[in-house]
Amino acid sequence: MSNIYGEWLKAQREAAGLTQQELATAAVMTRSHIAHIEAGRRTPSKEDARRLDRALNTGDVLSSFLPDEDTAVAGYFEAALQLEQQATMIREFALSFIPGILQTERYARAVLSTSFPPVGEAECDRLVVTRLERAKILEDPVTPVVWALLDEAVLRRMVGGPEVMAEQLRHIVKLAESGRARVHVLPFGLGVHPLMQSMLTLLKFEDQPPVAYSEGIQVGKIHDSPAMVDRLEGTYDLALGDAMPLKESLTLMRATAKDYEHRE
Repeated sequence: MSNIYGEWLKAQREAAGLTQQELATAAVMTRSHIAHIEAGRRTPSKEDARRLDRALNTGDVLSSFLPDEDTAVAGYFEAALQLEQQATMIREFALSFIPGILQTERYARAVLSTSFPPVGEAECDRLVVTRLERAKILEDPVTPVVWALLDEAVLRRMVGGPEVMAEQLRHIVKLAESGRARVHVLPFGLGVHPLMQSMLTLLKFEDQPPVAYSEGIQVGKIHDSPAMVDRLEGTYDLALGDAMPLKESLTLMRATAKDYEHRE
């Protein structure tokens, strides 16, 4: 988005003699979220903007002139998208598809084109762009730390054809080889494991409690109860303990990608 909004917010904060933390406290937000808005990386929600207006005594300017966002995501994922962009650590478990931030353009398009009701080409393009924009958090060489725990079914289920699958798996291997992500596979031979019910994302932040996000068919839920988050983190750790080590996981992914290439 244009950073005019963020720069204006920063100017009003400084004119009021407030630090980011002081404004965050007054507006019941986190300092990191204020920093993201001022830097142009995030757009506040309408409620956040109203609280900022009250804290800065700016009338309804911040809530009335929110930048338009052309972000196409399912309604139930909107809150998770904002949290994903602020996280310092993201741990993913995927049961059926490659996690969104790790998807290539062709893989993402193949996944999104299967939605029901069907979407037109223009809408599919918007959805793909949004998914690729999410992946830009990986351009920072350090933050967020990313772990991906993949059920072997994710590797074996062909999405978009063998060429698309080979490209996708090579992409993940490259991220892991560069140290940008850690990837572990839960093999079929393990049998039943504690994460088989749905996909799961665990998010940690610089200055706010961790949260979890789970998703099923046409439904997603943010979990912020400390007891529930602790339980889900424990379940993830239990499954991770049964997964293949990084080296063996990458070996399997390379071999699977090679197999797909031979099917072309």
